[in-house]
Amino acid sequence: MKKLMKKAMALMLALLMVAGLAACGGPSGEESKAPEATKTTESKAPEGGNEPAGDEEVTLKWAVWDINLTTYYQPLIDAYVADHPNVKIEMVDLGSADYQNALITQLTGNADLDVVCVKDIPGYANLVKGGYLADLSGEGIDSAPYGGTIEQITVDGKFYALPFRSDHWVIYYNKDLFDKAGVDYPTNDMTVAQYDELARKLTSGTGADKVYGSHFHTWRSAPSLFAVLDGKNTVVDGNYDFMKSTYEWVLAEQNDGICQDYGTLKATNTHYSGVFFNNQVAMMNMGSWFIPTQIEKVKSGESQATNWGIVKYPHPEGVAAGTTLGTITSVAVNEATAKKDAAMDFVKFVGGEKGAEIIAKTGTFPAIKSGAVLDELAKMDGFPTDENSKEALSTTQVYLEMPMHDKAADIEGVLNEAHDGIMTGAMTIDEGIQKMNDEVGALLG
Repeated sequence: MKKLMKKAMALMLALLMVAGLAACGGPSGEESKAPEATKTTESKAPEGGNEPAGDEEVTLKWAVWDINLTTYYQPLIDAYVADHPNVKIEMVDLGSADYQNALITQLTGNADLDVVCVKDIPGYANLVKGGYLADLSGEGIDSAPYGGTIEQITVDGKFYALPFRSDHWVIYYNKDLFDKAGVDYPTNDMTVAQYDELARKLTSGTGADKVYGSHFHTWRSAPSLFAVLDGKNTVVDGNYDFMKSTYEWVLAEQNDGICQDYGTLKATNTHYSGVFFNNQVAMMNMGSWFIPTQIEKVKSGESQATNWGIVKYPHPEGVAAGTTLGTITSVAVNEATAKKDAAMDFVKFVGGEKGAEIIAKTGTFPAIKSGAVLDELAKMDGFPTDENSKEALSTTQVYLEMPMHDKAADIEGVLNEAHDGIMTGAMTIDEGIQKMNDEVGALLG
């Protein structure tokens, strides 16, 4: 009798355990079905070869900056969630002023953030060095559509972020000022020497009525990085003798009144947009990020440069047209996140072709510039209608303004200080370059 009671109790216990496992969704050889009220449809892989994030409910926290000023965050989220209804994306705004430092503080010993935006190369270098970012190189991502930028952020054969925004430098020009001077418009295959020649032809007038043929903003990148377009040198090599001829050219334009004085621009905190809006410059080298601003300000009446266009960046003799400088904004996965698969899938969507098309529709330049993306950008209401301007949206080779280096931030500090000295005349070109060589050389050991 006792044996029969023990067997009955054992059987009852076993049945209870099976029922408990089924209620908890435990391993039972079949997928557990969600209650009808919360059932989700199967997720589809977004364009670009991404795999589904799965059907489980998941919330991803995405570190960004300037939510209210950035037009593409919400469209990206809306499109992703439409294909992945089980996923919720929460943005965490860390502000733009000190974003990279705030991000590292948030990531230190913290798995709360899942996906993060990476603002610049020095910030990326610090994040990689600290081991904060997950390796993306084994995720089957094709680097070809990114125009060489993934290769430039690869460290020891691995990369830890995926570019999703990529602006490149072009030449903006004022067609009315060219017409008034009787000079042909610039072309998409223009050498640096030809650019200088055009700038000199377009300079005219005096005082408040003066028109400058070219304009170099006070950023170091605006004048000095013409020196790296031949692909032979970078600004992290430690020797900067190759920059001498570029500084000689830029200072010659400044001394001859072809461009505005660097010291005056800096002292008056003059923004590059103002001089273009006010018809003060015939040509201006600037990033593609200025295109939506120029379009908007023409519509509002703030920009008087209503008849304008863009062409590809001037290149050194013997270098292919379409060679230019660029900056990237990337998206990455927190190495410490417990939701790595879902985070990886979202990152590949944001940085993939589907994400690129969504970003382009907001008037922002994505990292992938396929034919569909370029067509979308050229369709912006207010974009110049000439073919040269549309062609200028494409590139041949994009060199990062600041290449990947674990001491990029320190190197940039030295270069900026020497650049300021050269452009204001506080140092000769030789003295400034020697400062770069000595101090960056010391940093590199």
